[in-house]
Amino acid sequence: MSARSVIESRSVEVDDACLRGWPLPQPEADGDKEERGRVLVIAGSREMPGALILAANAALNAGAGKLTVATAASVARLVATALPEARVIELAETEAGGIAQSAVERVRELLPRVDAVLIGPGMQDEPAVCGFCADLLQHLTTPVLVLDAAAMAVVGPTPSIGTFSSPTVLTPHAGELAHLTGGDKEKICQQPAQAASSSARRWNAVVALKGATTFIAAPEGSLWRHAGGNVGLAISGSGDVLAGVIAGLASRGASAEQATVWGVALHARAGERLAARSGPLGYLARDLSAEVPALMGKFAN
Repeated sequence: MSARSVIESRSVEVDDACLRGWPLPQPEADGDKEERGRVLVIAGSREMPGALILAANAALNAGAGKLTVATAASVARLVATALPEARVIELAETEAGGIAQSAVERVRELLPRVDAVLIGPGMQDEPAVCGFCADLLQHLTTPVLVLDAAAMAVVGPTPSIGTFSSPTVLTPHAGELAHLTGGDKEKICQQPAQAASSSARRWNAVVALKGATTFIAAPEGSLWRHAGGNVGLAISGSGDVLAGVIAGLASRGASAEQATVWGVALHARAGERLAARSGPLGYLARDLSAEVPALMGKFAN
């Protein structure tokens, strides 16, 4: 048996039975928004504020109770208008449009009051993002951290950190993983399970290697595979929604592994529902997260 088939053969298929056997944490019937979890989304830039809005809405649709967003000062008012449910924090910017490293002190004071943190969607100036993340991680201990897009560069190709000491999720596609590891994209596509598993061990993080079949690997060796969704999910903003769903689920008390497995499944099933109504091409990323509450309700019932 090839190395690829050996690794894939021990993966758990993420189907309805898997999800029903691993139910998400549910709030008490009389619980308030504090009990449903608090999520902090650090994202966006003057050229891509929409990515933050997509991710933040997805976190709320995944059931988070309270939302705080921190973004570039130049777009904070726009974001506040688009996200009336959120507290919006303005952060200092670099000339290249990134978040300045000095902004860590402003964000640091928020960390004790949140249950999950998402960093990355729509952020610019990769060196500035890496410096910001590396500094912030020194103050982050208990919440689940989700890194997406530019924020994942904190682990490569010139890493600011080697491994994570608190629960962390990374959500690369094959091209991004090749960039982070210095590996070959074609080889990663040929052996996705092995690539996800080795990266999870290397970084001590949950790695969701996105593709037609997505592999979710945990650092201790657990591996899940999800085949589903449709070509319509390959659209601008889709990954931002996925990252937001994962962060929202984590804020409710799901572990990094459970939030990622469920997030991938809900994201794909949302695409399937939209494709069934409007066709496989042409629906928008902004439409995905609105499908999530009904999907979660289906499994809760």
